[in-house]
Amino acid sequence: MLGLYRELVRLGREGLDFSKVTTFNLDEYVGLAHDHPGSYHHYMKTEFFDPVGIEPRQTNLLDGLASDIPGHCAEYEKRIRDCGGIDLQVLGLGENGHIAFNEPTSSLASRTRLKTLAAFTLKSNQECWPSGEAMPSQVLTMGVGTIREAKACVLLAFGRRKAQAVAKMVEGPLSSMIPASALQLHNDTTVIVDEEASLMLTLRDYYRSVRRGRPDWPHRD
Repeated sequence: MLGLYRELVRLGREGLDFSKVTTFNLDEYVGLAHDHPGSYHHYMKTEFFDPVGIEPRQTNLLDGLASDIPGHCAEYEKRIRDCGGIDLQVLGLGENGHIAFNEPTSSLASRTRLKTLAAFTLKSNQECWPSGEAMPSQVLTMGVGTIREAKACVLLAFGRRKAQAVAKMVEGPLSSMIPASALQLHNDTTVIVDEEASLMLTLRDYYRSVRRGRPDWPHRD
């Protein structure tokens, strides 16, 4: 996401207006203060909100310090509904096929809730964590069902490490073991990958031929 945010910051400096944007973040670590360098509150403020001038009143973030987690998650869902739903959902892809922090076996109808991170995810994300600190093992995350209700989704995946997850998401069976495969049911999802992340796609040559024959991209197949 960092590359995307930096491009949006560049466009903002060239005049792209963010004054009417309302944001909803996908997840947050449980137990972290908002100013903790590992929190998504801190990350979004530093890398995106402040540089493009998005005011706090325009943002909605899950609170890892909420005293009533079920109530907080239900209120978050209500805020999404009250705003008319999410117009554009931007997603990354975990190496084990998760979207947001919906780990394998997550219900494909799930809503915003508390989740425990898999050991694989903790190990993968530890490299980005402040040195010397252990990552929280619990998070609040927007559910797969909530994500699927967005009007449009864009998923980004780059690098060889994501190739297997990309292939299972796009070509594999619909399965809670690969929560991102639920996007197969979404009628307006765009998946953007680089060459390395596409290496395990069985029909990658076919996808290229479709692209060459449809220069009016983006399109829906």
